[in-house]
Amino acid sequence: MKAHLMFPDADFDPHRAEPANAQILIDDLGLETVLTAMSDGDQFFYQVARSALLAPPASPERIVYRQQVLTDALAHEPVVRELYDLAVAAIEDRKKSFFGFWHGSPSSILASSVTILSLLRGRLRQLRAIADQHATHFTSPGFTAFFQTIAAELDDAYLDEIDTHLEKLRFRRGVRFSARLGKGNTSVDFVVRTPHERHGLRGLLGTEPGPAHSVTVPDRDDAGAQEVADLEGRALNPVAEAVAQSADHIASFFTQLRTELAFHLGAVNLHRALSTRAAPVCLPEPAPPDDLAFTARDLYEMTLPLRGTEHVVGNDVHADATSLIVITGANQGGKSTLARAIALASLTAAAGLPAPATALRISPARAVFTHYRRAEDATMNRGKFEEELARMREIVEQAAPGVLVVMNESFAATNEREGAEVAVPVIHAMLDARLRVLIVTHSYELADQLHREDAARALFLRAERLPDGRRTFRLAVAPPQTTSYGLDLYQEVFADELQPSRSAPES
Repeated sequence: MKAHLMFPDADFDPHRAEPANAQILIDDLGLETVLTAMSDGDQFFYQVARSALLAPPASPERIVYRQQVLTDALAHEPVVRELYDLAVAAIEDRKKSFFGFWHGSPSSILASSVTILSLLRGRLRQLRAIADQHATHFTSPGFTAFFQTIAAELDDAYLDEIDTHLEKLRFRRGVRFSARLGKGNTSVDFVVRTPHERHGLRGLLGTEPGPAHSVTVPDRDDAGAQEVADLEGRALNPVAEAVAQSADHIASFFTQLRTELAFHLGAVNLHRALSTRAAPVCLPEPAPPDDLAFTARDLYEMTLPLRGTEHVVGNDVHADATSLIVITGANQGGKSTLARAIALASLTAAAGLPAPATALRISPARAVFTHYRRAEDATMNRGKFEEELARMREIVEQAAPGVLVVMNESFAATNEREGAEVAVPVIHAMLDARLRVLIVTHSYELADQLHREDAARALFLRAERLPDGRRTFRLAVAPPQTTSYGLDLYQEVFADELQPSRSAPES
């Protein structure tokens, strides 16, 4: 049996290696806030959500498949949580009986496996009961196929057959097996035989006599007893392995079911956390990668309402067929916030999660890279500009067509001319390699050169600043201005250098 609630044709692997820039993404985009909302205090939810966000499915078809399962989960949350609790209970059953499962003699392995299977058999019956009661209420291809599999593979005849086999495998009247003599009079070709049936009252009471031809090992014949035990072990070994594998197969199914349901319940938690804060939520429409689609209505930075910010301002962004977005304008006007909003929407949409917008159509990114301003290297072995160049090189070496690179005030630690001379060729190389690039900059030199050379494939947005200095946090389509309020950025970048030393005497 397979769960297949994340992918239509594969299991979800929560233990796959994270991308090299995982922690950078989490720090730069505030993903910890999103993961906390999805987990709602459950560490297992957190780990599954983190794995899914950092390794999105990318394919539009797979995203839609996952969204449809999520839609069912939102509509039937109590049933999905009941399924999740059942999977957790099955896993706990296995843990309780795990001692001796892979250790000891074949007879002890067999006994442990039968115990585990007996417990899991009860969970399978509960699963079948849930399917019988609720299957018709679910409409997604994922849940429909899941419940159909349950109905087909866990019918009454099959469950009754499990009961019959488990009873026989307990060997209450001893183990019957046959063998033949091989070379050197060794025993070979062991075959476990069906246990004797009990007949009548004496059979039920266990007093029915055994076979007419038998050998009794004396109480003090330890060697003889050991020889009989060894023969029985050799006979039971393949049976024990088969039963152990069956128990492991069923337990693995419940483990996978728990994992995939944890993701969707985490998505339900995220949807609720945003909705209860009156933040708009939608399931984005994924478009083919080559479309370069990105059209959003009322797009906002997802972590703001999750952290309690009220009156979050959304923006409309129309960037279809656009491989470059350049955001300029006044400091504290919402530039970095919109950049994070776009990056977060790209990650969550590609993972099949709700998007922070009224509507969103997007070509999902294969991956997201961020190049944000960093503090001075504490070792003083290199300055800010050199450190920025090193990180940009790492991104370029890892990037591939279809990824999104977010540059926030990159190369701002040097003068505008030098920064533009470095940044423009790098940006052009990424665009030529079919990457999507999002830039936030105060540098008029950089923004103006890109506007002159790349207007046909770029969208230029500018943060509003009213004449009295107030910010509206709205961004409009507009070319860069010569007045980019660079003094604000200079004071922010070099704030530490401008502050007097604590040890210096006061003037």
